[in-house]
Parts: sequence; C-alpha cells; structure tokens
Amino acid sequence: MTTATRVSWYGALGLLLAGGAAAILYRTVNGLAATNISSLMPWGAWVAFYIYFVGLSAGAFLLSSLIYVFGMTRFEKVGRMALLTALVSMVVALAFIGLDLGRMDRTLVTLLRFNWMSPLAWEVRFYALYIALLAGELYLAIRHQESKWLRILGVVGIPLAIFGVHGGTGTIFAVVKARGMWFGPLFPVVFILSALVSGTALLTVFYVVRQVARRRPVDGGLVADLGKLLSGFLLVDLGLFFYELLIPALSQNPHEAEVLHVMMSGRFAWSFWVVQVGMAFVGPALILLSGLKKSWKWVTAAAVMVVVGIVGVRFNIVVPALIPPLLPGLPTGDYHPNLIEWASSAGIIAMGLLLFSAAAEVLPLDGGAHHEA
Repeated sequence: MTTATRVSWYGALGLLLAGGAAAILYRTVNGLAATNISSLMPWGAWVAFYIYFVGLSAGAFLLSSLIYVFGMTRFEKVGRMALLTALVSMVVALAFIGLDLGRMDRTLVTLLRFNWMSPLAWEVRFYALYIALLAGELYLAIRHQESKWLRILGVVGIPLAIFGVHGGTGTIFAVVKARGMWFGPLFPVVFILSALVSGTALLTVFYVVRQVARRRPVDGGLVADLGKLLSGFLLVDLGLFFYELLIPALSQNPHEAEVLHVMMSGRFAWSFWVVQVGMAFVGPALILLSGLKKSWKWVTAAAVMVVVGIVGVRFNIVVPALIPPLLPGLPTGDYHPNLIEWASSAGIIAMGLLLFSAAAEVLPLDGGAHHEA
C-alpha cells in the first residue's frame, strides 16, 4: 500500500479501537446493565456478531480445503488468505461471545468442567481444537505447502468445521425447544450452508481489496471462479431459506407464526426484506446468474452485498425469536443495541481487521510455496 493509504487505514482502525476500548471498559465496570440486554432479551448484537464471525471462519476454512485437500489449485492464490481469514474471524467471534458473558472472568472454567449433554461444553472444546488446527495449517501452508501434514490437517478440519464449529453453533440454537424458528434438526444445516456463502464472499472481497490497495492487477478469472462457487452455495442456501420459512408457515404453530410476524411485518421487517432478502439473497443472485458475472467488479459487488446481508441474517436469527412471550400474559420482549453495544462491536471488528492487516503485511499470503522459491 502507499504511505497515505496505510496511514489512513490504520488511523481509522485506531479510532474505532479507541472507541471500542472505552465502551468495553464501561461494560466491564457496569456489567450487562450497560447494555439493552435484559432477562427478557438475554441475547443481542454480540451473539449475532458471534455467530456471524464463526460462520465467516468456517466458510473460509472450508474454501481453503478445496485447495489443500482436494487439490483445486485454481484457488491457490487465496489459500493462505483463507486460512488467515478463518483464524482471525474465530478470534473475533470469541471476543464477541466473551463480551456477552455475565462473568467474563469465568471463561476458562468452561474448559475445566464438562457436561456430556451440553452443546456449549462440546463447542468450547471444538473451538480450541479448531483454532489450534488453523494455526498449524497456516504455518504449514506458508512454510511447507507440499507437506502431507497440511493435507492431513485439512482432512481433519473438514468434519471439525462442519459438525463441530458452525454446525455445533447451530445446535446451540436448535436444542432450545421453547423458541420458535430455532428448535429443529434443519437449523445446524442452515448454519453450515450460510457459512459457505459468507466465507466465500468475504474471501472474494478481501482478495480484491488487497490487490487494489497494493495497486496490483486483479485476477478476473479467479474472481469469476469464486463467483461461481458463491452462486452455487447461494442457490442451495436460498432453497434451505425457502423451506425454513415454508414449513413453519404451513404448520401454523403459534411460536413460529409469532416469530415470522415479528420478522416479516413487525418493526424488524426492514431488516428482513431489505438486508436479508434483498442484500444477502436476491441482489447477489441477480448479479451472479446474469451476464454481469463476467465482470470481476460486479462479482465483487455481489460479494460485498452478501457480506453485509448475512449480518441481517444473523440478527434475524437471534433477536426476533426472543421477542414473543413464552407464555400468554408474560411481557413481550423489546431490543435494539445501544451505543455501548455498537461502539464495542465496532472496536472488536476493527481489532480483527487490524490483526488481518498486520499479518498480511508480514506474511507471504500470495501464491503457493513452489511459486516463491
């Protein structure tokens, strides 16, 4: 990057980090009372961002597996970047869920105690294994790309990412039978497909932005191939999205019906129709399934829409399901993130971008090892 670009970028991240640090300090001193989270709405923006970044991580890692496990060298230029994206996204995800804990100082207790029937207990251990695997695979991809251990770690990581990390995160929601639109075996599958969509989109954006910032040519063929992957994942995800809405609507179950009403015609309707349906699904699909897909700029625009739109997907998973009362006569939930939640979220995301940017400055992320001898 040019000096001016670098100063502007790191300066903006520094400002966001400073604001986020102040908000996190305020939350630490005042506890969760500093937020709009309550006993009626125990989960909010931080949990939504947590599952968002877990999905980005799992999706980016699974994309790297196409290269290091299945030998699809066409995507080799973004292989190391995919692993770095997966690792940083997981760090950001854990920062969000850590901030959401009432007692952040008891985080490590989850590793010391174990309940076989608790998805959360399993998830903590899956996350630890996954982060260690990502770090090891990134090291091997940089130093010993032809090593058989790189492929072995990739093979081990695929079921870990699918069933343990993001499928497991979906399971945390799917076992909560009292909440409409969560309880059901399809939910973890939806999480996995959504991870592939968001991870592929983010990696496309990172590749293009990095090339443009460094004033290097964008490989239009690579972006087009990433667009093909993205369109395939998106179509499958659209199918699951259709059934995710159709079955609850046809069943006329009161819990699901109330959640659908909140999402589609309540105060969160703009988030559902504009951000989730428009930006995450319809807009990108129209680009990627038309002649516009021949332009890497339009493919990048579709990827940006997906990255932003999936944020709406995550918020519509977490918030609307908590608003309807569990029993008639109980209060109706109400939630919107306050300034502390937004500022801290911006700070954590800035931390992730700073980690990625600093690592990208010093690590050889381009190409394969055999290209750099």
